[in-house]
Amino acid sequence: MDRLDHLEHLDKHLVDELAQVARETVRDELREQTRRRRRTAMLYAASGAVALYAGAALALTVGLALAVGLPDWAAALITAAILGVLAYVLRGAARPSAARPTPEREAELAAPGRSSDVPYPPMPPVAPGGVGGPAGGAGAGAPPPGPAAGPAPRPDDIDPEQPHHRA
Repeated sequence: MDRLDHLEHLDKHLVDELAQVARETVRDELREQTRRRRRTAMLYAASGAVALYAGAALALTVGLALAVGLPDWAAALITAAILGVLAYVLRGAARPSAARPTPEREAELAAPGRSSDVPYPPMPPVAPGGVGGPAGGAGAGAPPPGPAAGPAPRPDDIDPEQPHHRA
């Protein structure tokens, strides 16, 4: 028995060592990936800041060019309107493609029996598994599930120490 206890200690030591090596390897890999991602994020942020200043300089140039032939307030108003239209166009371009229906998607939505104003799919005529649909399946005599049955217990409401009773 003494020899088996010694082997058990070696097994535990080996498992601990392997777990430590795995933790260090994962930690080093995550650290390297984080460093690369951080550098990329900083470059994107810097390019965004430079683009913001470039856009401001362009707007100023447009305003000054318009101010040559117009009063200053009119040049500023026209520049603001141009920037507003540009912002609206960019916002529309940023929407996901699913929000803008393609001709194929429009035809699918306009198909007969399909209402395009319903945000969810239509109810199937028969419940999954064929129980209790309008055709009077196997559960046709059973009361429909709903508020009469009471809400289902949430996992955090269940006490494992309580005895379980079946009705």
